[in-house]
Amino acid sequence: MKFFSVLLISALLASLTGCPSGNPLSFTVTVLNAYPHDTGAFTQGLVMDGGRLYEGTGFRGRSTLREVDLETGVVSRSRDLNSSFFGEGITVFGDTIIQLTLRSGVGFVYDKNTFDLLAEFDYPPQLDAGWGITHDGESLIVSDGTSVLHFLDPESFEEIGSVNVLDGAAPVNRLNELEYIGGEIYANVWLTNRIARIDPESGAVNSWIDLSGLLTREEQTDADWLNGIAYDPISDRLFLTGKLWPAVFEVELLLQVP
Repeated sequence: MKFFSVLLISALLASLTGCPSGNPLSFTVTVLNAYPHDTGAFTQGLVMDGGRLYEGTGFRGRSTLREVDLETGVVSRSRDLNSSFFGEGITVFGDTIIQLTLRSGVGFVYDKNTFDLLAEFDYPPQLDAGWGITHDGESLIVSDGTSVLHFLDPESFEEIGSVNVLDGAAPVNRLNELEYIGGEIYANVWLTNRIARIDPESGAVNSWIDLSGLLTREEQTDADWLNGIAYDPISDRLFLTGKLWPAVFEVELLLQVP
């Protein structure tokens, strides 16, 4: 499997170079496939589960939870959020989908198969806002636009831990959409074309993925920032997109050797 072979190479090189305490590794990507994406979707969260692609979109009055056909980009199911909410990140946890909102202090739990609303929950006071969300199988992992990642209990939604994300000694701010892949947290950094790969225990950035040039200059005219990471463990495929982007890209990581 090509993607995990890169993860293994990354781990080996990390041990040789001293990461995470040394300089982070650098990756770019090669595009394997490009799939249609709704250019009206202000993507805030992206997740693949059981071969199904789910997306959370933002803007007040336009925020949704969606199931999207990867091959065609057609929205097969959608649920609108109340116009008072600005939708943010999503994650699939068991048979539920959890969706954050920006500064309302409220999150939602849906039935994965029906999109029926099962529960609402309040954010713990440590969270400045809701941005991205993923999980490691035991804890929810949430970003709030700062350099801190918060670990929440998936039942009570209370904070059970946190980690400050550092590139060397420098905090990495504006952490946004998240995905947990191969024991690392992948995080979009808002207002950049980079993804940080983070050690969840230490908060150290193990490597950076540079996605400059993924869109053409013409496509960049109407698009917003990169913000969507989905990994399918069944097929071992990594997908990336952004707010108002015309495509979801299936990519393979390429290690940059100094």
